[in-house]
Amino acid sequence: MGSGARLSGLVALGLALMGRAFAQTPYAGPLFDAHLHYNDEACVHDTPSPGCPHPLTDVLERMQRNGVRAVLANSRPNAGTLALAGAREQTRAAGVTVVPFVRLYRNRADYSGWFADGTIAEMVQTELARGTPAGAYRGLGEFHLYDSANANGPVAKQLMALAEQKDLAILAHVDDVAIDLLMANTPSKGQKQLLIWAHTGISGAPVARVDELFARYPRLMGELSYRPGLTCDGGQLCPEWRALLLKYPERFMIGSDTWVNQRWLYYDELMQGYRAWLGGLPADVARRIAWNNGAQLFGFNQNAPATR
Repeated sequence: MGSGARLSGLVALGLALMGRAFAQTPYAGPLFDAHLHYNDEACVHDTPSPGCPHPLTDVLERMQRNGVRAVLANSRPNAGTLALAGAREQTRAAGVTVVPFVRLYRNRADYSGWFADGTIAEMVQTELARGTPAGAYRGLGEFHLYDSANANGPVAKQLMALAEQKDLAILAHVDDVAIDLLMANTPSKGQKQLLIWAHTGISGAPVARVDELFARYPRLMGELSYRPGLTCDGGQLCPEWRALLLKYPERFMIGSDTWVNQRWLYYDELMQGYRAWLGGLPADVARRIAWNNGAQLFGFNQNAPATR
């Protein structure tokens, strides 16, 4: 091999290594946590002597040190979200905006029958009328459907129609079949309804099916916690998911899903994991998925700086 060829080879190797290093530089901008629960396992807010392993000071400190500048808060019961929304001075000091949703669950028993329980619809209406110290509720959910056919339950139908009429977002933990059924129960048949698909299908809908649904419903968003098959070697995006995020950069968000206290304990690691694969995307795409998409949906500053 001649000296010119060796030099060319070294240059190519150097560029490849630089590209790999650049790709693995973690994203350093602000984060919007689009799937956060402050459930009663973390803190009981409505008893005289609450059990509270994760008080407000603790959860806000975790958000602040991870550069989380906004959270979509939905809690079982709704007292947890109201506590976050009511801590105005503390959230302001932490630089965190709270986007409150009405959770459909008063307790764990509600998970399996909410879609046919008229008292859930009454509770939702009461919460919407009351609002929160941080302003009006912005959406409904998270809710679960363990059988997609229950998307046609009477309360599920009622709440989907209500959400579109009142311009409320939906956060739904459902499979791909239920997405079609839920959207069919809106006045626009899913053309106007903002639906955030928790986990973008935790049951593992193929990428091609996710693509199909995104093409069909212009306001379907994908939240990426717990998504099977999302990342591969080195915590970077698997190729087919990277391609999908690049195709729809305006349609994805990240979330923590702090449904049990272990998720609070590992909140730092969860956010670091997101920052790692976001760093492997073009900077404008990473910023969209990490922050801008959520900020734009809920109408606040897309130019927020990182706090890290």
